[in-house]
Amino acid sequence: MTTAASRSAPAASAHNITPPYQQLVFHQDGPVATITLNRPHARNALSLQLSDELIHVLETVRDSTTIKVLVIAGAGGTFCAGDDITEMPQWGNPNEVMRRVTGYQHMADTLAALDKLTVARVDGYAVGGGLEITMACDFVVAAASAKWGMPEVDVGITPGWGGTTRMARLIGRRLTKEINLLGALHPASRAAELTLWNRVVSDEELDAEVERLVTVLLSKNQQAARQLKFIIDNGAEADLKTAQAFEKLSAGLTGAVNSAWQVPDADQGQGVTGFRDKSALWSQRRDLARDFWTDGPISSQ
Repeated sequence: MTTAASRSAPAASAHNITPPYQQLVFHQDGPVATITLNRPHARNALSLQLSDELIHVLETVRDSTTIKVLVIAGAGGTFCAGDDITEMPQWGNPNEVMRRVTGYQHMADTLAALDKLTVARVDGYAVGGGLEITMACDFVVAAASAKWGMPEVDVGITPGWGGTTRMARLIGRRLTKEINLLGALHPASRAAELTLWNRVVSDEELDAEVERLVTVLLSKNQQAARQLKFIIDNGAEADLKTAQAFEKLSAGLTGAVNSAWQVPDADQGQGVTGFRDKSALWSQRRDLARDFWTDGPISSQ
């Protein structure tokens, strides 16, 4: 007998995918990679297949050492209409739904944490999961005619991977409630006014504006860009003193990267080579430390 559980889809995962991709297009041109969501007949809604492919390709981008900038776009004049609601009955029972959402959160977290600079190129609709993708990107450039929102409330569901969490961190709690509880579709200009998106241009200028931004990003010291992204993203989630510690460590790393790396009372890597070669320095340190206070807090002498 076939049960609902046996019909449910597996949790979202890159392990479900073996390229070539069926529902997205991945292209790399030197240091720039482009992911194009490619279900134009469904406004690029995130089907089970497309979601798994997106996880897979983002992990591929993550592991690349040649990609410096990633652009995410949608085919057919629209960015992404969110999760494919028609497939939701396949998600399974509440535990299986949570497992699937864990995969989606991994997808968004992987995108947000890339040590590359990321740009969402938005036209048409960016709603639900589509809007959540833009919130995980570093930059968002949109066409003036684009529309966005979180209409899940009218389907009787709630966002799973950024629609309440990342949004509240970007525009605050009150506006996040407005966007989610009302479920309206907003013009691109309002996203820019709320600082949810960076830039809105005429539809005709969208590609040129994205290209201009990519050119500027590629001109930067890429190590400095990686460090800036890291300390901004992690500092925003920390208390002030911890965030300042990130800045301080980044400043030190910047000095090292810019050739001022030798600190007089550091050992210039001799600890590592000493372990490998079992040098006199290694032996001295270990002989001093090996049995030090191993008898506990009370001296046995």
